[in-house]
Amino acid sequence: MTTKIAETAQDVPTPAGDARVHWYLAPDARLVLALGHGAGGGVEARDLQALAAALPLDGVTVALVEQPWRVAGKKVAPAPKALDEAWRALWPALAAPGLPVVAGGRSAGARVACRTAAELGAAAVLALSFPLHPPGKPEKSRAGELTGAGLPTLVVQGARDPFGRPEEFPPGTEPVTVPAGDHGFAVPKKADVTQTEALAVITDAVGMWLKAI
Repeated sequence: MTTKIAETAQDVPTPAGDARVHWYLAPDARLVLALGHGAGGGVEARDLQALAAALPLDGVTVALVEQPWRVAGKKVAPAPKALDEAWRALWPALAAPGLPVVAGGRSAGARVACRTAAELGAAAVLALSFPLHPPGKPEKSRAGELTGAGLPTLVVQGARDPFGRPEEFPPGTEPVTVPAGDHGFAVPKKADVTQTEALAVITDAVGMWLKAI
C-alpha cells in the first residue's frame, strides 16, 4: 500500500505581506527541510516538488516556502534584502515543530538560505541551482555567498546550467551534478538520461546527505 503524505498550507505574516508555507509532513520526522523558490517561478518547480514527494517517506518533513511576492500574485521578485527579511520573519514557523531545520532553496532561494542560515540557527544549507553568476558573466561571481554560509552545504547543479556549471564552483563546494540538466534541471529529450532519472539524482543525493545531518 502506498503511503500518503499529509499536506497542509500555512500563511505566515512577514513585513512584506503573508508568506505561505506548504508542508509535506513525514509521519516520524527527524528534521525539517525548508526550501524557497527562485525569482522566476514558485514552489511548483520540478526539483522542489520531487523532494516534497520523496523525502517525507524517509523521515524528512519538507516545507516549501512561497515568498510574499508570489502569494500576492506579483511577477517580479523584490530586492534580495526584502527576500531575506521575509525569510527571517517566517523562520519561527519553520522551527515550530521543534526539529532541526535545514535551510535551502533553488536559485534566488538558495542565495537567501546561504545569507541567513547561520544567524537563524539552521543545521545545514541545501543549494539547488545556485546562481554562481549571471549567464555569460562569470566575472560577477556570487561564490562568497555560498562559501560564507558557514554551515555544512550541499550544492546540486545542472551540467548545462548557464548560471554556473558544476566545474566552475570553488574548491570545497563540489556540487552534485545532474546530467544534462539546465537551471531548472530540465533535460533535453535526446539526453542520455530521462527527466525522471535526472530528478532521482537530486532526491537520492539530498536524501543521503540529510541522513548525515
